[in-house]
Amino acid sequence: MQSVQDIALAIVAREGGYVNDPADPGGPTNYGVTLATMQRLGMDLTGDGQVTDADVQRLSRDQAVQIFVTNYYQQPHIDLLPEILQPSVFDMNVNAGATSITLLQRLVSQMGFGCTVDGVVGPQTAGAVRNATAAAPDHIVDAYGIARRNYYYALADAHPAMRKYARTQSGGKGGWITRAEEFISPKYRLTLAQAQERTKAWG
Repeated sequence: MQSVQDIALAIVAREGGYVNDPADPGGPTNYGVTLATMQRLGMDLTGDGQVTDADVQRLSRDQAVQIFVTNYYQQPHIDLLPEILQPSVFDMNVNAGATSITLLQRLVSQMGFGCTVDGVVGPQTAGAVRNATAAAPDHIVDAYGIARRNYYYALADAHPAMRKYARTQSGGKGGWITRAEEFISPKYRLTLAQAQERTKAWG
């Protein structure tokens, strides 16, 4: 099993460096850490009394890793989930916040394990996810990854400006999809033809 630090380092590598994409509702990011997150944490790295884009640009890789471990793993109690699910849920929590938890809660509820869909990992959710994992240990990670992939496609369906994250200019799988599929067994990953079929309605 990977350590939490190793998982966080892998997330930083997937996120890349500084980006300020006008189409991204998160605004300026560095290693996946948004300006809003740094403002919430009071990370005034330039020492000018405010947290701005300049502070985002100054963020280090090690600082990003620590933010992820503290705020996206420890605080949401992802450590209470079965170890095999932690990497994917942790990665999605960085990428999509509490949606990573509601997605999991809906999945285990659909599997027949009672779980309130509230975006919070507490004793009830942890117990339901443990039971679902015990019932389908060879499938739960793939099922979550597929649900995650479906979520990204649905988000792109509803928001045309975000489609570039789900489909490349050449018609291949975009970053959101390849990221989700890193946690899905190869046999469940979409072929290029399947990905193109899924997005053909976008024009």
